[in-house]
Amino acid sequence: MQRILLMTALAAAPVVFAAGEGDADTRMPWPTHGWARETPAEVGLDETVLAALDHDLAAGKYSLVDSFQVFRCGAEVYSRKYQHDYAKLYWKEARSKGPLNARLTGRYNYFDPAWHPYYHGTDLHTMQSVSKTVTSAIIGIAITRGDFKAPLDRPVVSYFDVARVKNLDDRKRRMTLRNVLTMTSGLEWVEDVPYDDPRSDSSLMEATDDWVQYVIDKPMAHEPGTVFNYSSGATELLAYIFQKETGQDIDAYGEKHLFGPLGIRHQWKRTYLGVIDTEGGLYLNGADLAKIGYLYLNDGVWDGKRLISAAWVRQSVTPAIDTGWQGLKYGFKWWLQPGKDGKEYIWHGIGFGGQRLMVFPSEHLIATFTGWDILKDIPFDAELAERLLPAVRSAACHEPAH
Repeated sequence: MQRILLMTALAAAPVVFAAGEGDADTRMPWPTHGWARETPAEVGLDETVLAALDHDLAAGKYSLVDSFQVFRCGAEVYSRKYQHDYAKLYWKEARSKGPLNARLTGRYNYFDPAWHPYYHGTDLHTMQSVSKTVTSAIIGIAITRGDFKAPLDRPVVSYFDVARVKNLDDRKRRMTLRNVLTMTSGLEWVEDVPYDDPRSDSSLMEATDDWVQYVIDKPMAHEPGTVFNYSSGATELLAYIFQKETGQDIDAYGEKHLFGPLGIRHQWKRTYLGVIDTEGGLYLNGADLAKIGYLYLNDGVWDGKRLISAAWVRQSVTPAIDTGWQGLKYGFKWWLQPGKDGKEYIWHGIGFGGQRLMVFPSEHLIATFTGWDILKDIPFDAELAERLLPAVRSAACHEPAH
């Protein structure tokens, strides 16, 4: 992804993320124990548009897609799965050492069929960098609950023994939590290359034992807050910081305050030193992934109970910076696609290999995709969103009450 200068100034004023803001309508359907089922027509969608996209997905137009699901008005209205024999497709790569297979076996061999794309034969699919979006949600919950007390302008290095941090300079001392959330850390990081490129810092980090140290030791390339530079490593810092700030493991905290309340089954990989892989290690299925979108669509309220402050949700899906990639902007680990009216944004969680969460707020529409084309990983996100929008034929859902 192209590096560009900051186009929109990051908010300077502190934001208070408080619980107790307006609740959503408790009469709305809540899919905690599974989504209700409706037909596309019953929720104001044109099934022929969805079927045309399904046809192209099945034909391989959008690479190796594993699932495609659509949700509206609190119901699942379209669901398709596509079968691929990944053990056969990636047989050679699974046995050839390289950037995506540094240890030849195990959880960070991306060609190992026991781990990718499905977790040990279950329906839990690797989310890759959609894990970043979920990590942001858990941090938002912890801030809302008062368990994560640090302000977003707190310097990242304050969580480290600076005597053990390499390449420490004034710019690194100025790097804040907000910079990490918005991919403007300023750290020197190469990830705008294919993931099997030996220069990829993401692959190099995953080949080491201590990911957090690898990241914090990187030299600075820019003043924090001025340049968008996509960095999986920056998000991995958040797992370490969350433990330091709250005294709790981010996966255990997420199970108690996010996954459990939403009825989400999940698995989350850890690094070789046992730190949760917040940059890409989460496994969900498409229906449970959609629940994350539904939580944000309802301003952080789930079944009448506020989990995330409305202020955190707004900040998360408000552009902080232009990315220069697919015409998207970036918030707190959410990719934001400008709508046709130039005002509202389509919210994206995007992960390597074809993982996609799309939320269309005005249309109360959610779509999820999973896939595992890791050799090409073509960026179809904006195109797929534009193919989904014509399916909307009527405003079938009431506006959530706030």
